[in-house]
Amino acid sequence: MDGHDPFQAWLDATKAKDRQAAMRVLTRLNRLVAGNAGDTKSVGDGVMELRIDYGPGYRVYYAKVGRRLVLLLTGGTKKRQQADIEQAKAFLVDYRKRLKK
Repeated sequence: MDGHDPFQAWLDATKAKDRQAAMRVLTRLNRLVAGNAGDTKSVGDGVMELRIDYGPGYRVYYAKVGRRLVLLLTGGTKKRQQADIEQAKAFLVDYRKRLKK
C-alpha cells in the first residue's frame, strides 16, 4: 500500500451516506478495543470479521498484530462480503510484507 488507509476511506464514505451506521461501527470498535469482540468470526489467513447487525449488515475486517494491537483492514456490507474478505486478506499480506522490509 502507499500510505492510503482503506478502512478510514470506507468509514468516511459510510459516514457520508449514513451517520448512524458509522456511529454503530465506531461503537462496536470501541467494544472490541475494550476486549468485547461480540459477533466475530475468523474468515481465514489471520483475518477476522466483525459483524454489525444494522442496515445492510455492515462488516469490519481486522487482524490482531501482537497481543494488543488490532489492525483495521477494511469494511463492507453483507452484499460484498466475499470480495471484501479477499481484499482484507490482500491488505494483510501487503502489511506483513512491508514489515519484513
